[in-house]
Amino acid sequence: MLASMRKEHEYYVYILSNKSRTLYIGVTNGLFHRVEQHRHGVFDGFTKKYKIHRLVYFERFQYIDNAIAREKQLKGWRRERKIALIEEQNPTWEDIYPLMLRGEWKEKQVLRCAQDDNIKE
Repeated sequence: MLASMRKEHEYYVYILSNKSRTLYIGVTNGLFHRVEQHRHGVFDGFTKKYKIHRLVYFERFQYIDNAIAREKQLKGWRRERKIALIEEQNPTWEDIYPLMLRGEWKEKQVLRCAQDDNIKE
């Protein structure tokens, strides 16, 4: 799709975890709202069943097709590679959602902004 025809917004690929470090990868156009939904068990299924609601990693994108491609890419990775990605930015697996709400995460860590990246393996 031509860049001039794509809608420009903010999209996020995010990784949630629980205390046992079970991982969930998703994509959304509203990170705060989506994390809140997971935290309150709005969605039946995997994240609710395993209490996966700790935001441990995210990437921001300008175009939805790039975000979806990245989500698919990450889901295809082996667990070890996903863990390495998380620990590169968040070595203690801290729940960064409360820090973001307080405006403290940006000072601690600058996450990769992949708005116009070409998704490559």
